Parts: sequence; structure tokens; C-alpha cells
Amino acid sequence: MAGGITDTGELYSPYVGLVYMFNLIVGTGALTMPKAFATAGWLVSLILLMFLGFMSYMTTTFVVEAMAAANAQLRWKRMEKRKEDDEDEDSSSGVSDSDVLLQDGYERAETRPILSVQRRGSPNIFEITERVEMGQMASMFFNKVGVNLFYFCIIIYLYGDLAIYAAAVPVSLMQVTCSVTGNHSCNVGDGTKYNDTDKCWGPIRRIDAYRLYLAAFTLLLGPFTFFNVQKTKYLQIMTSLMRWIAFILMIILALIRISRGQAEGHPSMAQLSGIRNLFGVCVYSFMCQHSLPSLITPISKKKHVNKLVLLDYILILAFYSLLSFTAIYCFRNDTLMDMYTLNFTNCEIINVAFIRYFLGLFPVFTISTNFPIIAVTLRNNWKTLFHREGGTYPWVVDRIVFPAITLIPPVLVAFCTHDLESLVGITGAYAGNGIQYLIPAFLAYCSRKDTQLVFGNGTVNKHLSPFRHTFWIVFVLIWGFSCFVFVTANIVLSESKL
Repeated sequence: MAGGITDTGELYSPYVGLVYMFNLIVGTGALTMPKAFATAGWLVSLILLMFLGFMSYMTTTFVVEAMAAANAQLRWKRMEKRKEDDEDEDSSSGVSDSDVLLQDGYERAETRPILSVQRRGSPNIFEITERVEMGQMASMFFNKVGVNLFYFCIIIYLYGDLAIYAAAVPVSLMQVTCSVTGNHSCNVGDGTKYNDTDKCWGPIRRIDAYRLYLAAFTLLLGPFTFFNVQKTKYLQIMTSLMRWIAFILMIILALIRISRGQAEGHPSMAQLSGIRNLFGVCVYSFMCQHSLPSLITPISKKKHVNKLVLLDYILILAFYSLLSFTAIYCFRNDTLMDMYTLNFTNCEIINVAFIRYFLGLFPVFTISTNFPIIAVTLRNNWKTLFHREGGTYPWVVDRIVFPAITLIPPVLVAFCTHDLESLVGITGAYAGNGIQYLIPAFLAYCSRKDTQLVFGNGTVNKHLSPFRHTFWIVFVLIWGFSCFVFVTANIVLSESKL
């Protein structure tokens, strides 16, 4: 079941973990960042990117701390259970000194907090050796309302993820094939603005082509939602390799054009109207908190894990800045596409047909492999949310209803809109805000309270966040709730002006 405790898996070194985290964070969101940079202005974008990177790093350390606290509690409960089982065996073996047994039982009950305090001297109790997913941590540290809110937030985020994926693949296919087969050959990224009603193939409009591709995408990948899908090691290697080839190619091609004096971009310093989407894109582009348990737990040596995470965030900041700055100076603001790869399908940018098609269709290959995995994750979270202890679902509910409510909503959203920048912005600004800021802050606060209650006030978690003062938790919560208000107000004001 989703959110449970699973095996740690094969261990790897801290530096391999650093690479895995880099690959996890730098994903689809990076492809929508250049346009968000252009619409918000380079100075505002850089400041917000750095600040949100810092905030994401802080909440990442909160999740690592909560993972250590969860491991300590599981370890302590097993020790207590083993102790009780041993005493039950002793009592059943015929020990007759009832006074000693009563006195011993009384002392154990009365002095448990003292015994727990004595155990705190062992640093190994907070060692992260078992993978405890965020859903399980929510069940351990939150009340029932908090657990339901957690699952609601993660489900909304996964729906947004699927809607982005369902739109990105047909958009890429539409842009590439319509430009090749129509009268606009090679001109996807030349600044020409196409309407959805423009012709694609004969009487077929561009919007019709998009919806045909969406239908094909749903028919081909949708059935995987009804089965179990696992991401293989070789699939990870292949998609990671393709992603890095694509990113490096785009940066090099943009730098070549800039060095040759062919750059067309003149980005502004600040445009406040673009901050809403930029905020959502940046939050989405730093998202890793929900996957930290499966990423951090297998690291063999976790002594300096927070420093490695900090190094990762610095490298990711540098990469995002390089990708976005080369984009906004290479291309005019009005020519930057929602999916940045599509800017390189123009013959004037690159005259090698294979590279044009590789970059134009890059999201199709990588996103298509991720869609079934995200869909199965969402389906399992739905099952966990409604699961009752000891209960089972009827076959129709388990095999038909849950997969259907997983697949249909994101496909409907993608059918209604293919505005990727807005989809990424809204997903990041709302559900991403909750997962990246609010949930980690509450996990850190509640896990600290539980740790003090179980192990005593003097207990020190060896993986305690560098931001250990309560001020930082309050700051993150205020920031997270303020972002909800700001984004909502911005949307309302924007709509009222239309």
C-alpha cells in the first residue's frame, strides 16, 4: 500500500545519492522555466529562484529530520515489544515470586520515560535505516484530520502532474508534426504565433491534431493505470541519459548563437505580472520532498547528508540559471515556447534534422515513461486514503473505479487546455506549496514533540535540521500560507481585468 514502510534496497554512496537527487529535481519543470523567466524579468526571476531554492533546502532538512525521528520511534517500539514478549515468556515459565514480578512491572510502567531518557545516549537510535514514506510519517505524527489533508494535498499534486504530462506530449507532437507537414516547415521556433484554429493537415486544425494525439496518448498509456507498473533501473538510466543530452544540447546551441551575435533576446529586469507563474514553476522545479525517503534511505553514510543536499541545491541553482539566462538572451520573449525544447525545432537554430527532431520529441519519450508510474502512485494513494483496517475493496472498485478516477480528470484537464506554463504554475503554487512547505514544517514540528514525549526533553536527533529553532518552522508556515493568499488574489485580479 502507498505510504507504508518498504525495504531500503541496494545501498549506494553519498555521491551517487547526490546524482540521483539532482536527476530527480531537474525534470519537466525546467523545460517551462525559460518562458517563466522571460515573463517575470531576469532580476525578479533570479531573486525568487534563489529564495525558493533556499526554502526548498530548508524543508528538505525538515523531512530528513522527520525520517530519523520515525526510524527512532519504530526502533523503540520494537524494543518495547521484544521486552514485553521476553517478560511474557518468563512469566509463563513458572516463576513464582509474584512480589518481584509485581514490583518489576510497576517499575517498568512508572519509569519508562526514565529508561527512554537513558536510551537517548545511543546515537544509532536515530539512524535512517528503514524507508518510511511520507504517508507513513503523516500517520505517525499527525492526527486523523492531518493525515486526510496530507493525502488530499498529495493527490491534487499528482493530478496536476498527470495533467501536465498528458498535455506536454500532445503539444510536442502537434508542434513538430504540424510544422513539418504544413506550410510552416522548420518554423516552430521562428516567432510565428499560431492559433489553435490554424490548419495543420488539410482540413485538420492544430487543436484537432492536439486532441487526436491526446486521445492516442490516453489509449496507449491509460491502460497501464489499471495494472501495476514498476520503474526499472535500465529505464531510469535511459531517460536520465536522454534528459542530459537534451539539456546540454540546448545550452550549447543557445551559447553558440549568442557568441555569434545572433542573439535576439532583450529581457526586462522585472515584470510583476509574471511572478505568479514563475512562483509555481520554481516550486514545481524544486520538488523532491515527497521522494526523499526512497532517495535518502539507501545512502550508505548519512553523516554529512545535509551538506550533500546543500551542494545539490547550489548545483541545481547554477544549472537553472544557466539554462534560463541563455534562453532569454538567445530568443525574444514572444518567441519562447511553453516547452523550451520546441524553440530548437527551427532550421535557422539548428540545421541537423536529427537534433531538431530529438529535441522536439524529447518530452514525448521521457514523459511517456513517467506517466504510468505517476498514475499508479496516484491510484495507490486513493486506495490508501479510503482504506479501513481489515477491509478489502470489491473487485469493481479496486480494478475499475480507482483507476478510472485516476485517469479521467487529468485527461479532461488536458483536453480543455494545453497551456503548460499555467498548468505547471497552478500545480506548483497550490499543491506543490503544500507538499514543499507546509507538510515538511508540520512534520518537523510534530516529530520534535513526539520525540521529546517518548525519549525525554534532553534527546538530540542526530539528523536534526540546521534550522532547528522553532522560528524557522513558523517562518515556513507563514510563507506557505501567504503564498496561497498571494497566488489566489493574483488569479482573481487577473481574471477581473479580462
